[in-house]
Amino acid sequence: MAEYIEVEVAYARADRQRIVTLKLAPGATALDAVRASGLALEFADINLDQLRLGVFGKVVAADRPLRARDRVEIYRPLLADPKEVRRRRAAERKTAG
Repeated sequence: MAEYIEVEVAYARADRQRIVTLKLAPGATALDAVRASGLALEFADINLDQLRLGVFGKVVAADRPLRARDRVEIYRPLLADPKEVRRRRAAERKTAG
C-alpha cells in the first residue's frame, strides 16, 4: 500500500488562479485536500462550510475518498443562473431587432 497519494487542489477566480499539489495519506477525502491546500486561508471567499467540490469537472461530495492524481476543484457560487442570462439576452435581441 502506498505511503501517500499525490493530488491537486485547484481554485480559480477571474483575476487569479492557483493549483496546489499535495501528498496525502491514502483514504484522504476531497475536503481533507482542500483543508491541507491552505487555499481557504489564501482566498477569503472560500467558505469551508459551504463548499461545492468537483474532481475533474464532476461534482462530488466533500467526503469522497481521493485517488492518486485526482484534481479537486473548488467551485465558486454562481452570480447568475446561466439559463436566465441566456433568456435575457435572447429577449434583448428580439426587442432590438
